[in-house]
Amino acid sequence: MKKVISNLVVMTLGAMIAAFALEAFLIPNKIIDGGILGISIMTNYKTDFPLGWCIFLLNLPFIFLALQKMGKAFVAFTFYAVSVLSVGVSFMPVWLNHKHVSDPFLACIFGGLILGAGVGLVLRSNSSLDGTEILSIRLSKKWGFSVGEFIMFFNLFIFTAAGFVYNDWRSSMYSMISYFIAYRVIDIVIEGLNESKSVRIVTEKHTDIGNAIMENFDISVTYLKARGGYSGQEKKIIFCVINRLEIAKLKQLVKNVDESAFITIENVHEVDGGRVKKHGHF
Repeated sequence: MKKVISNLVVMTLGAMIAAFALEAFLIPNKIIDGGILGISIMTNYKTDFPLGWCIFLLNLPFIFLALQKMGKAFVAFTFYAVSVLSVGVSFMPVWLNHKHVSDPFLACIFGGLILGAGVGLVLRSNSSLDGTEILSIRLSKKWGFSVGEFIMFFNLFIFTAAGFVYNDWRSSMYSMISYFIAYRVIDIVIEGLNESKSVRIVTEKHTDIGNAIMENFDISVTYLKARGGYSGQEKKIIFCVINRLEIAKLKQLVKNVDESAFITIENVHEVDGGRVKKHGHF
């Protein structure tokens, strides 16, 4: 129950931040977001149909589509988040007293930053504000293209359409810039700024290197069993997760102990659970 309440609070905050970005920065300057939000903004512009209802009604089919594959919890949270966003964009102009940033360039940059933060908070809470992601997941399984390729295709079509709808190709270009900024901010919100690296070290001196890592970096290591492909001999691989700023120091430490050690390094976008301090273990 605490987790559900926490998710609802974060979702509400994220959806309201997204509504603020749309009404205070993007929409007054004819800048759109990608996906269903972009289609909703253009529909509102051409028909004067309330934006809140556009967002809600256009997302409904995709929310029900998600029910078959993504579970009731995701659908319920997404329905709530979309509802809060719809209410937010309906009342935000009144709360703002129709004040907004009038410089399109500043609006696309800061609107993208704020929108990305809001959408990122919603995504972290196991929900979504945009039905095109749900549709892309379904189509990718059916037609073989990746989810990213489908989203890119949808948004390319939407941003191109914006140039015709607003009769101003600057709107389309500003929208692309804003979308790119929002996309990057979403990654930061979900993954965090403190990006970590996972390291695997193949060495004959695994005990010496493992002890040196635990002593010098105040983290624990895990020894993985392996077998050499050519030699057929049993080996142990050292595995650990470390801050990216300490990678150079770690590599130097390993080479000081075993010049022939084999090291692989990969990005880790999120670390959750387990103990990494030297007094704990993985």
